[in-house]
Amino acid sequence: MPTTTTWPAEVRALAQERDAVLLAHNYQDPAIQDVADHVGDSLELSRIAATTDASTIVFCGVHFMAETAKLLSPDKTVLIPTARAGCSLADTVTVEGVRSWKQAHPGAAVVAYVNTSAAVKAEADVCCTSSNAVAVVDSIPADQPVLFLPDQFLGAHVQRQTGRQNMEIWMGECHVHAAISPADIRASVAAHPDAELLVHPECGCASSTVWLAGEGELPADRTRILSTGGMLAAARGLTAKTALVATEVGMLHQLGKANQHTTFLPVNPRATCHYMKMITPELLLRCLREGRDEVTVPAEIAAPARRAVERMLAISPTVSAR
Repeated sequence: MPTTTTWPAEVRALAQERDAVLLAHNYQDPAIQDVADHVGDSLELSRIAATTDASTIVFCGVHFMAETAKLLSPDKTVLIPTARAGCSLADTVTVEGVRSWKQAHPGAAVVAYVNTSAAVKAEADVCCTSSNAVAVVDSIPADQPVLFLPDQFLGAHVQRQTGRQNMEIWMGECHVHAAISPADIRASVAAHPDAELLVHPECGCASSTVWLAGEGELPADRTRILSTGGMLAAARGLTAKTALVATEVGMLHQLGKANQHTTFLPVNPRATCHYMKMITPELLLRCLREGRDEVTVPAEIAAPARRAVERMLAISPTVSAR
């Protein structure tokens, strides 16, 4: 590994030489987050990249995020430090599967979470993020069936919030979020009874968290279901001594920077995405030195996928993603 005192300076110098903007997702290792120009969720970063003057975007995240950046910045070079950085959630749905689903439900509107490949987005009518999924589904006529993919836990959250009965949900999941269980929530709250509780809607515990709060087993006034962008916004206003966080552990770094008076603790300290952690200092340096790995999207996929993303942006122009 490059020495900690020299590699950030080398990264910054190489980025300047390549006319590159460095983007890092909230789930990246803290060292990667700290060297980036911008840190945030996937869609926020893609939108930032689209407005910069840099000719090259280096996306420290997983592959579908870099694809989304390419959709919104088709004339820029998009690089990811390793193309092997995939996503277990995105891998739960295929183009063929979506096409079969659509054939079985003619006339339904397909809503695709941004945590999908560009090819899957191209099969959708509109995309959504964890923070605007309710608004997107609400924008669809009440009598039109909805096919929501691929995250079953986010889909259940949307159905609960909208009360929509004509909604089918794809049974996909993020392996990291799915492993954060109701037992983890109960144990964390028992250990820290005065803490705030911030839960990402992709978590396997999200539905039970809402139910437990309604039953009085969790503090309803201190329990919130939030996107990563929502967690950051909430963190800035917290006055509690402790906050419990149910999402990938990389998120704690930005939360701690947003509020240094509150201690942020993971509900499940093992909730680590190995795909996100594939982005290392060595691979970031290689990416900047050699211009690899470049992300491209075929034109026949890019056009409909971009249209689905743009429809979402028209519904919620300031949305925050994963």
